[in-house]
Amino acid sequence: MSFSSMRDFMALLEKEGKLVRVKEPVSTNLEMTEIQTRLLAEEGPAVLFENVVDETGKPSSMPVLVNLFGTVDRVAMGMNRKPEQLREVGETLAFLRQPEPPEGIREAMGMLPVLKTVMNMRPKTVRSAPCQDIVLTGEDINLDDLPIQTCWPGEPAPLITWPLVVTKGPGNEKSDDFNLGIYRMQKLDKNKTIMRWLKHRGGAQHHQRWGQSKQEPLPAAIVIGADPGTILAAVTPIPDNLSEYQFAGLLSGKKQELVDCKTVPLKVPANSEIVLEGFVSLDDYADEGPYGDHTGYYNSVEQFPVFTITAITMRKDPIYLSTFTGRPPDEPSVLGEALNELFIPLIQQQFPEIVDFWLPPEGCSYRIAVISMKKAYAGHAKRVMMGAWSYLRQFMYTKFLIIVDDDINARDWKDVMWAVSTRMDPVRDITMIEDTPIDYLDFASPKSGLGGKVAMDATNKLPPETDREWGEKIQMERDVVDRIDKIWDSLGLPGNGKSIWS
Repeated sequence: MSFSSMRDFMALLEKEGKLVRVKEPVSTNLEMTEIQTRLLAEEGPAVLFENVVDETGKPSSMPVLVNLFGTVDRVAMGMNRKPEQLREVGETLAFLRQPEPPEGIREAMGMLPVLKTVMNMRPKTVRSAPCQDIVLTGEDINLDDLPIQTCWPGEPAPLITWPLVVTKGPGNEKSDDFNLGIYRMQKLDKNKTIMRWLKHRGGAQHHQRWGQSKQEPLPAAIVIGADPGTILAAVTPIPDNLSEYQFAGLLSGKKQELVDCKTVPLKVPANSEIVLEGFVSLDDYADEGPYGDHTGYYNSVEQFPVFTITAITMRKDPIYLSTFTGRPPDEPSVLGEALNELFIPLIQQQFPEIVDFWLPPEGCSYRIAVISMKKAYAGHAKRVMMGAWSYLRQFMYTKFLIIVDDDINARDWKDVMWAVSTRMDPVRDITMIEDTPIDYLDFASPKSGLGGKVAMDATNKLPPETDREWGEKIQMERDVVDRIDKIWDSLGLPGNGKSIWS
């Protein structure tokens, strides 16, 4: 089914027993985080807290939804897919990113439905929308009225953790079209927050280009609680020639309905729960943090621009969407695990020799990657290393790469570590690079935003990579495996008797 709003998605989740309502009082201060950590550890349901209180015990008028995308299954549902269909979404993205010329008329005709569907998914603008049932401006703007979560002890202020930030650049180029990104926002006072976006992200790029040609601050709209397709489009590596709104329509199978904001020249999803309209300053910056982050540590304090709210619009009886970030498992790591399947067709499009690509969740979403490949020549693994770091900007911050042959299961640490221990020389097969872009949150790097990367070639070596005779891998004869399979149940031995040989 298609989801026009977050409420549509919630209704399906509740019907299938994947959303639970909690009537007990729960505080936005730390308690929600602790509950979510326990749910994520056991792939638990999404939760709607119906009786929300702040750190003083004051009740909120809004319920809070958490753990919405706490399982790969729910991420796939949000994309109108099953988990096993996620790679098909990646294949569509790869086609839209770089369609190959058709080999004949029949193949060309087969491409037309996909292209036509994409073109038909351009969003439409409506005159009125549920997200503007209530409009607050001037002295009525008060962030204290929102149940904003404080996730970890010692944090300086409540943090908006699921903001869908809409910006538009100063020009008419594709790069200045609508951009949707998730950037956390520290509350400063009743009408101000900090906009924490990294320099390579779309919103920050708009902000930088805006400042080069404009003197007034950058308009921005912050959506809290959109339909699942729009939220997931904001974290998906979509091609530059496709807008997130278009891709959201492609996921849901229907055009996105947008509405003009009341005080800024932007458009937002008509069925959103809450929208914060305002401007991001070009010269007013404030200290952000320290906040608990996906590394499992508190980040360093850094300066980011201040966002000033000019209007808050919302539905009647709005639902506030929230989450937390911390050491995996957290919601971002689950999203990373699901999106991993989308990355594979994209990277295989450029490097067809890649068999599998795995971002282990414990690697904090993207800091470690394991790649299995069909090696064809000496130095081939190094080509793949360099490609992985540079092809998609999502992997700019990947610090550790492990390259293995296609007989190794890239998602099995035992298999990967066996390849590392038997197919690698620590000197010859390790490639290290200094002074590369690194997430500024990574305090392990020697400089903020700048650090090293390492890649390990754990593939079988070909001349002239080695002058030694390479070993032959042990493998049981197939007929013996088949015979033991047939007689296993009659042997009276424990276990399922599954063969260890692939």
